[in-house]
Amino acid sequence: MYAMLLAMPVIAMMTSCEPNAPKQKDLAIDENQLDSILRVENPQGYRIYNMDDFLDAFMTEEGNFLSDTTPYRTRSTKDNKFYLYAVDTIKTDTIGIYLRGRVCTDDYGGNFYKALVIQQVTDWNTGAEIDQQCLRISVDMGSVNGLYPMGQEILIRCNGLSVGRYANQPQLCVPAYNNNIYAINNTQKVGWGPGRIPAARFRKATKRIGWPDASKLKVDEYKLRELFDKYPRTIKYDKAKEEDIREFMRQVRYADGRLVRIRRVCFTGYTNNDGKIEQCIYHDPTPPYKDDEATLANVFAPTTNNIGYPPNRILCDANDTYVPDTSTISLSCSNSEYSKFSNFFLPGAKEDFKNAVTYCPYYQGTVTGILGWYCDNATGTKIGNLSKLSGLEWSVTPRGILGYGVNDIDMNYEGIQWVPQEFDPKVYKEKKAAQQ
Repeated sequence: MYAMLLAMPVIAMMTSCEPNAPKQKDLAIDENQLDSILRVENPQGYRIYNMDDFLDAFMTEEGNFLSDTTPYRTRSTKDNKFYLYAVDTIKTDTIGIYLRGRVCTDDYGGNFYKALVIQQVTDWNTGAEIDQQCLRISVDMGSVNGLYPMGQEILIRCNGLSVGRYANQPQLCVPAYNNNIYAINNTQKVGWGPGRIPAARFRKATKRIGWPDASKLKVDEYKLRELFDKYPRTIKYDKAKEEDIREFMRQVRYADGRLVRIRRVCFTGYTNNDGKIEQCIYHDPTPPYKDDEATLANVFAPTTNNIGYPPNRILCDANDTYVPDTSTISLSCSNSEYSKFSNFFLPGAKEDFKNAVTYCPYYQGTVTGILGWYCDNATGTKIGNLSKLSGLEWSVTPRGILGYGVNDIDMNYEGIQWVPQEFDPKVYKEKKAAQQ
């Protein structure tokens, strides 16, 4: 009894030390207070840019880091008519320069590691609804969606930051110099390019507006033919004027980052393996593997042996029969080998050496994700001659699958819903041993 009496004050003290639940005003600002807050922070004035206007104003083709002594990586340009890598710095001694958008990505599935994409669907000049405009943001912060979850509207003060292109994809960033002499093809990769914004710097520059609301995100829906009716696939590069080439690249870049849903598609069971279209096979997709067949495993994103490029798996219209290296309209589904579902089988793929991808076309439905046009080598055959582009340069990157983040792949076969299944190395070894 005496011990209990002594313990009661201690318990009371512990209870009284519990922190209060955070209030909205401590975590985010009210939209009605936005103007007054920004006027105080920016005595010279401020402007919230529409994203396309922001790129028009601050992103140039060559960037302001182009130099003879410390250049961009050699892969960046072809005939100096366009640059896949570029960096432009944004002034500090001017009015407040802001971007405002809603986070449309989620990093739980692992496809958007240290990265955000923000979406704008309101014209900040008129208040009118507009087609979505989007921009990637590179942030050196693990679990960035813990602070800025999907659906959260944010306001970013861009003064002192940079805007650039990494593998042709525009993004808010800081300049970074790559001097990794041990990388594959390192002589082509040394040079300036966009880098991740340090976490503390990004937090200081960014304000949350209201509570997260993913229902306010806009998703553009297309069939594959409709997608390519809207966005360009090819240009006759050899005959095009420089301004035509730059306009083609502008259209590609400004479409990057948009949240899309591709309807009535299936996985073909093929992959674009460094420019060569090959059929996927039943194979162990996990490292360490030295044989090239691992890259063809019938999963979303087998190992690249830590090279780090995003493996792709080809989609086509469910009513088409995919034939490689023809005019069949197709699109890449791109994923990171470090995603949580990288070693999950494609819809319809089997633990079967003979029928590894035979049944993939039977599973049909929608794939949702971020639209992109990733290209890191301007001197390659296709990018050097844009008339040879196939459309596979375009990709959609899902934010997750069922059970692993946002469920962006919804497919079924005769009414039976696709359920993700992970590659099992034990089963593979048993089947391989039985085959021998």
